[in-house]
Amino acid sequence: MTMSCQLYLITPPALPDLDAFAEVFTAALDAGPVACVQLRLKDVSDDDIRAAAKRLCPIAQDRDVAFLINDRPDLAAELGCDGVHIGQEDGTYAEARKIVGPDAIVGVTCHDSRHLAMAAGEAGADYVAFGAFYPTATKEPKTTAEIELLEWWAELFTVPCVAIGGITVDNAKALVDAGADFIAVSAGVWSHPKGAAFAVKTFGELLAE
Repeated sequence: MTMSCQLYLITPPALPDLDAFAEVFTAALDAGPVACVQLRLKDVSDDDIRAAAKRLCPIAQDRDVAFLINDRPDLAAELGCDGVHIGQEDGTYAEARKIVGPDAIVGVTCHDSRHLAMAAGEAGADYVAFGAFYPTATKEPKTTAEIELLEWWAELFTVPCVAIGGITVDNAKALVDAGADFIAVSAGVWSHPKGAAFAVKTFGELLAE
């Protein structure tokens, strides 16, 4: 690897109190290095996504943290976000790229599939995401990925890979050692018993080792 592993935050699936979360979000981003944030809200209206992005995206971008929207290249482009993350059921990489433009980030979920990852990388994806590596309550995982998948990818390919699924400060090191370029964390930060800022600080110390 040419770079050390970096932290990739995913928002909780619901933000019932956006103002309160914005404060927690700001403190978390100020607590340690974060490379990217993905806004991933489930079962909400487009207006809810817009409101969350308009509130959170400037906080991230002011700190040089990339801000992506899950599944919705149209809203990412409309709202001036840095890019989009798409799943296998959310349209194609080519469609997303056409919408967000050549300079935006487009990441692709590849589950536990080497074939999907190679296809995404060949198409031009900025990163491929593998998972779930550990049990997670944030999202029902479609697949379970083995750590060897990260080792294989890191050895053969230059497209960055993201490890996702149930990652905490206690289990992340194996994924980092296996070659993940990014570790994507949701509940492992936002639901940490000592708070999100403490979790980000601890992840930063782990990734700096």
